[in-house]
Amino acid sequence: MSHLFSTIVRRWGTRPTLRLSGYLWVAAMFGVLAALEANRIGVFLVPPFAATLTILMLLPDAPVAQPYALIVGSVCGAAVGTGVSFFGSGLGMSVLAMIAAFIVISLIHAYHPPGVALASIPVLLHPGHWFPLLVVLPFTAAAVGSAAAMSKWLRGWPVYPKSLHDCAR
Repeated sequence: MSHLFSTIVRRWGTRPTLRLSGYLWVAAMFGVLAALEANRIGVFLVPPFAATLTILMLLPDAPVAQPYALIVGSVCGAAVGTGVSFFGSGLGMSVLAMIAAFIVISLIHAYHPPGVALASIPVLLHPGHWFPLLVVLPFTAAAVGSAAAMSKWLRGWPVYPKSLHDCAR
């Protein structure tokens, strides 16, 4: 039994590639979000943002981590959720918002899984109609920009973003 578990972990498990600088970057980003939230500036500390940072750090080559998918998928998902929130709130509307966001961001080739989750935030937490532009857009731009900057400045940091030349369709 322990051999089976060992094999599963070794073959299907993940291998963290981050160094201390990566953990510090994620902690700093969470700290900024928490400070903004604590100062009642808006709803900033939402779980999809944690997922976005994790994808940026551990899967920087993945299509869902690239700037277009990450920024447009997240903003679009939040915008779809905001639109759905005009018609109601609650769990059923949240599910509808996430399904609609999944469809829309897939159609515009901007699939970013946390973008689907972000569609539920306006329906469940009511952060205001400008949430996609005042919270999601600045966060995603800062996450992408800082990850790209760290990639250039720190040795051992994952290369980000993936070169457009290397992205064959």
